Amino acid sequence: MRIIIANHIDPAIRNRTDLWAWTQRALWGARNGDLVVLCAPPDSHFLRYATALTDTDPGRLHLAWAPPGQHGGRLLDPQMLTHPDLLDQVRSVLAEHGGAQAVQEVWALWPSASVARFAMSLGLGEKLPGAGFLAQGGGELVNNKATFRMLAAAAGVPVAAGTVVRDPGEAATATRQLLNDAAAVVVKQAHNGAGVGNELLVADPSLATGHAGARHLHQLGGADLTGGITAYWSDRWTWASADGRFPVVLEEFIPDARTVYCEQHLTDTRIQPTEMGELRYTDRRLSHESVPLRDLTPNVEKQLLDGSARLARAYRDTGYRGRLSTDAIVTPDGQVLYTEVNAQVTGSWHIYEVFAHHIVHANAAPERTVTESHVPAHWTVPDGTTFHRTLTELGLGYDPATRTGVIVSMPIVDPPSGGAAQFTLSTVYDTPAGHAAIWNALETRFAAPCRAAA
Repeated sequence: MRIIIANHIDPAIRNRTDLWAWTQRALWGARNGDLVVLCAPPDSHFLRYATALTDTDPGRLHLAWAPPGQHGGRLLDPQMLTHPDLLDQVRSVLAEHGGAQAVQEVWALWPSASVARFAMSLGLGEKLPGAGFLAQGGGELVNNKATFRMLAAAAGVPVAAGTVVRDPGEAATATRQLLNDAAAVVVKQAHNGAGVGNELLVADPSLATGHAGARHLHQLGGADLTGGITAYWSDRWTWASADGRFPVVLEEFIPDARTVYCEQHLTDTRIQPTEMGELRYTDRRLSHESVPLRDLTPNVEKQLLDGSARLARAYRDTGYRGRLSTDAIVTPDGQVLYTEVNAQVTGSWHIYEVFAHHIVHANAAPERTVTESHVPAHWTVPDGTTFHRTLTELGLGYDPATRTGVIVSMPIVDPPSGGAAQFTLSTVYDTPAGHAAIWNALETRFAAPCRAAA
């Protein structure tokens, strides 16, 4: 038995209030006999859907949910992990299935100190890898982008030119220095993901691209560049530093670079690479992620694997255990530069470990590729029932016989009246033409109302 915690980043680090649907991706990792701790009861349709694809019997899963806490059941409140009601639920399940000795591992989406307290309250501290490190707040340390640059320097791993700054004056000086050699700078919050915490600061208007991992864009106009930089930091320091709580990363922007990653699994005895993938951005939003990554040159692949392994060793030496994503860019001349590390169960995990390797067997002949996408803003999916029915009508649901089709990655929450549902889906295909055929069929069905309205 594993105990799986469907949590997210601690609100003391970054406040998120409604991730009920997104955190249910933890159900992709559940197998017969596992216990899953959620913030609220799961979506019943999604539970049946996911377990059918993973060949898991939902009747043999144990589900528990914490009291609502400060988020009202929309996100797992870290304080609720040690609430007596939840601990009693878990103890009851353990008593019926062999006790604490039946637990193989405590496994959480986010490496929170609250997970360590939960495990220790149940006498399961030794079942949580790196429990002592997490109990002291280590999860914040190893997910901090400023800490990444420090550890990357110590490990001798190449990174994009840049620095870590701690006040607006230092930020303005460093920005000016970087813009002497580059026409754009990426400003990064210490804690955020999928480009949401990044801003592209552009001096050359031609670099105001949408194909960059930076949700926000600011163009420095006018002849007074120094004055523009000073004004920018006067306006944006509070946002970038989370109201002065964290340092800020500045990094040279390199046009036309590919965004890739290599994930690792860190244990006490080994470091094991798990998958490499690619991220793509549209309108500065993460739009597509594909695995496995097969088209790297041997030299680039070696750089990616070697640097990722060095980073993994550095993070393991700090005390972290578990899943680790090392993110990088590949420059147009074939150099791999690392940009950040996410020491958590990332949004890539279910795509490669569950979809690509467990369900699809993507590397078996004939090979398959899995690409996860966010529903485009111009699609008008009214609800989950409609989307799943459409997959059936069009013959686009995942087919184990052909190993192609669509896998819906998370519960589809009904949108507000008049709105469109937002979720992620993965397309499994053999060739780019196969991917285009699936995507175009969905585009025709769900973008049509927008075009008609226009």
